[in-house]
Amino acid sequence: MEPLKQGSDALFILLGAIMVLAMHAGFAFLELGTVRRKNQVNALVKILVDFSVSTLAYFFVGYGVAYGVHFFSGAELLAERNGYELVKFFFLLTFAAAIPAIVSGGIAERARFYPQLLATAVIVGLVYPVFEGVVWNGNLGIQAWIKAATGADMHDFAGSVVVHAVGGWIALPAVLLLGARSNRYRKDGAISAHPPSSIPFLALGAWVLTVGWFGFNVMSAQTIDKISGLVAVNSLMAMVGGTLAALVLGRNDPGFVHNGPLAGLVAVCAGSDLMHPLGALVTGGVAGAIFVVMFTLTQNRWRIDDVLGVWPLHGLCGTWGGIAAGIFGAKALGGLGGVSLAAQLLGTLIGVAWALAGGAVVYGLIRATMGLRLSQEEEFDGADLSIHRITATPEREVNW
Repeated sequence: MEPLKQGSDALFILLGAIMVLAMHAGFAFLELGTVRRKNQVNALVKILVDFSVSTLAYFFVGYGVAYGVHFFSGAELLAERNGYELVKFFFLLTFAAAIPAIVSGGIAERARFYPQLLATAVIVGLVYPVFEGVVWNGNLGIQAWIKAATGADMHDFAGSVVVHAVGGWIALPAVLLLGARSNRYRKDGAISAHPPSSIPFLALGAWVLTVGWFGFNVMSAQTIDKISGLVAVNSLMAMVGGTLAALVLGRNDPGFVHNGPLAGLVAVCAGSDLMHPLGALVTGGVAGAIFVVMFTLTQNRWRIDDVLGVWPLHGLCGTWGGIAAGIFGAKALGGLGGVSLAAQLLGTLIGVAWALAGGAVVYGLIRATMGLRLSQEEEFDGADLSIHRITATPEREVNW
């Protein structure tokens, strides 16, 4: 039976990798539908090229930083156990590549192309894997220290903190360093609305992300014998909770409605293997509310031009998810137990601090040396024409 199990494990995690890879199409279409028409091509190109750069950075550097594993050996050795170790790398790569995809949404419409690719390489090769290795591989002794201090490890089953909070908090200094889009906030105090260019594409992106998320969460078990239907149902309930909370608080706004399920799914990742479905429903509902309230505050009150709201959606909802795992994962609230609220608070705080520092250093250095932002003229023309020399819907065909 062992060869059958090895083959099943390889297939299981391969399907998970494919589902999370498909989520990157969701990131692309979510951004495409949110930005103005003159930046749609750039949204699509960024996600694909960012993923490609992430693959190289993670293969050659990041995976080794996180897990101490390299692939500089013969193919015969790599093919052992049906190539499970390689497929596991593929699966975890799709998580790592979500970091620049998250950042992309915050800095959309005014960021330069190649400096962002350089940031992607550094973040996926060094910044993200350090914290990934701390939580998921016990690196640097930090998990041992947390356990000694609180009685439990910091628990993050599928990445509320490791992936989403880290991505969102890396994005915040990038957004602040770039500044708002031209004419977004006027000197007379008025706010110029930049409504989504395509609600159908925005909705398509949200749906692709939502479906792929069940691979993101369920396949985080990594072997078929550890698969849990509880994770699937908790993901479902959190998605529903986030959707309904965003519907009510967002007053039927389709942008909020389609980001609501994503907020719920971000938050439930950490404790999806521990919570009772009712706890997951509450976790998702709170996340949906966090997104609507904080997106409105950042855009209108604080005037932080985070285009897709990635700091509220991933940064804050991911932070809430890390804490919620310590609340609703406890047996007293119907969870499986084995988790400590103090450990969750401590581990989440470390992740937030690391991400903030990493984002500030990477984007601060790039801004100081080569610049982050398109020129005023390039931004006015749009990233599509300025960078890619073509728009999403050319007004005329060129006859050759």
